[in-house]
Amino acid sequence: MARPDKAAAVEELTKQFSDASATVLTEYRGLSVKALRDLRRALAGNATYAVAKNTLAQIAAKQAGVDGLDAHLAGPTAIAFVSGDVAAAAKGLRDFAKTNPHLVIKGGVMDGRVLDAEAVKKLADLESREVLLAKLAGAMKGNLSKAAGLFVAPLSQVARAAQALADQKTPQATDE
Repeated sequence: MARPDKAAAVEELTKQFSDASATVLTEYRGLSVKALRDLRRALAGNATYAVAKNTLAQIAAKQAGVDGLDAHLAGPTAIAFVSGDVAAAAKGLRDFAKTNPHLVIKGGVMDGRVLDAEAVKKLADLESREVLLAKLAGAMKGNLSKAAGLFVAPLSQVARAAQALADQKTPQATDE
């Protein structure tokens, strides 16, 4: 890699691989420039979408410590570097692929694990981060209510048992 432009491209890709929480590799063959611009706008805020040469992407991925992408880096490749919500970015790619069948999701990497196309589609089926956090908060609130009931239960049981003993002793005293 003697050319400085290639070295700069590898350096930029390495930085993007390192900074991204996940990456999704796609094949963009057949998409128009307008369609690619629309896709970039759809991903804005969650991911950046860039076309990359496969050999440069392989070198950059290895330098960033990402292994296992070689099988996905064949044919024309564009990479979505996800910096925001991974599920939202995967949904954006999946929804765009539904309306533009030329976009093919090849796979990706998340948390150091290589994902195939099906795993990326499963990520897209996840609910948004806000919805998942709301469900978690609701579940925690419900569990706290149950815990409070459990802490109060022994006291009320003791009170009922004491009252039962008092009621039991009262009739015996009058019989004698």
